[in-house]
This record gives sequence, structure tokens and C-alpha cells, in this order.
Amino acid sequence: MNEKTKTGYVAVIGRPNAGKSSLLNWLVGEKLAMVSHKANATRKRLNIIAMHENTQIIFIDTPGIHEQERLLNQFMLEEAMKAMGDCDLILFLAPASDSVQNYIDFLGLNKANIPHMVLLTKTDSVSQSALFDKITEYQAYQDRFVALIPVSVKKGISQSYLLEAISKYMPEHPYLYDTEILTTERSRDIYKELIREAIFENTSDEIPYFADVIIDKVDEKETIDNIYATIIVDKKSQKGIVIGKDGQTIKRIGSSARKLIESLSQKRVFLKLVVIVKQGWSQDKEMLKKIGYIVE
Repeated sequence: MNEKTKTGYVAVIGRPNAGKSSLLNWLVGEKLAMVSHKANATRKRLNIIAMHENTQIIFIDTPGIHEQERLLNQFMLEEAMKAMGDCDLILFLAPASDSVQNYIDFLGLNKANIPHMVLLTKTDSVSQSALFDKITEYQAYQDRFVALIPVSVKKGISQSYLLEAISKYMPEHPYLYDTEILTTERSRDIYKELIREAIFENTSDEIPYFADVIIDKVDEKETIDNIYATIIVDKKSQKGIVIGKDGQTIKRIGSSARKLIESLSQKRVFLKLVVIVKQGWSQDKEMLKKIGYIVE
């Protein structure tokens, strides 16, 4: 007799920099989602797949929920809202030092009352007494969530504990994907995100929000992948910052991105980066479409 299988979608929701991508990379043991200490790193939904016993859990990594500003930000908010509407369970991530008001705002957005868990993240950054006080604050809303779980990627609960808790809410259904794959994303889309991460980590605060990446070409060979990509910025001055004095910054970006990609692909990587200026790209629907963001 065949064992019954379960498959479901889990939207990972929270304010910018709540630790969504770090959590997902930790759960699957691979670096697939972009991680940065700077807010609004994630711009598109990303499906990451975890297997736990007879359950296939398809996590949807989402952009942080924030106010609509530029056209790109509007796209990011729509991505998060769509993910909430398409899932079986929501993980609401709240850093332990955050105000509960962010959770109250989330409750107002969860119009369909989809079951959700609250994950208190970054618990290693607060004292035990502060964590206890925060848990007590959330207890006032215990009729709204199905579980409240403190979690730290650096220490604390095991991946299997959290996956087991999530599995309980996944519906019986045949697996939707091969059990060996970790993401539905194309490799070139993951490469794009890893290059963006390198930009975030190697430039000043303002630059990442006015920069994006187009993968022009990927030439995959047996022992090496040749990747050609374009970094788009909004102003000529930003291009100068990305390139840096004597090209030092673009070299650091390239070296950092290459190491990230090699770690994932387990192959040598040749990475060629060029920088161009496209003024107002984040407000240009056609340009956003070319980069991969479809704005309604």
C-alpha cells in the first residue's frame, strides 16, 4: 500500500529584513534565496522546495511588506500579496525585537484568514527576559495564529522540528515536483540574485536600491560556466560608485558573486560584468519587464 503524500504552499511573509531568506536557506541547507542585512533585498517571489518525510513543502520567499512608493516597490508588494492568496499556510516572521504592531498590520492584510504561524526570528539578538516578554505580548492574539515558535538560524530549534510543525497543515496531495529539486527557479534567475547580493554587500547603502541585474548569457560547459551579466543603475554617479576607483569595487562584486555561484553550482565560474545607466528604470514598465518584473 502506497504511503499517502502531502504537498502544500507556504508563503513566508514579514517586513523587510525580517530574516525570510536566511530562514529558507537554513531549512533546505543550500544558499538559494538572496540574503542581505539591508532591507528590501528580495524583489520577486522565489519557490524553494523542502521535503520532510512524506510531505513536499513549497516555500514562497516574498519581498518584505512595506508601503508602495516606486513602481518597483508596487510590484514587490503585489508579489507578497499574491503569495498570501496562493498558499495553504503563512509563516509570519517577526524579529524578536520588533513591535507587535507589524503583526497587527499583517492581520489586516490577511483578508482570507489563511492559517498562519508566527515565527519569532533573531531570538539570539535579545535577552531571555525580553524574549519572554515578547512571547507574552503575542499571547494576546493566540486565537489568531496556529502556532508561535521562537527560532534562530544561528542556534536553537532544529530544521526538522519546524518542518514537522509546518507539515501538519499541508493537504494530502501527490508531489508536484521531483523530490530531488530544491527550487523551481531557472539557474540564471538564481545567478541574478546572487550577483545582486554581491552588489548589496559591496556598495554603499543607496546603491543597491537603484541597481539591478540582467543575465545576458549563460554558457554552461562540463567544468566551467561562463556567465555574462549587465548591472543597471539609475545615474552616472552610481555607475562610478559600482565600478569604483581603478575598477576595485566591480572586481570585489565580481569575485564575491563568483564565489556564491560556484558554491551553488559546484563548478568553476567565469563571470563578466558590465555596468550601464538607465535613468528612471525602476519607474519604466518596459524596462522592468526586461529585467523580469511584470507590473500590472
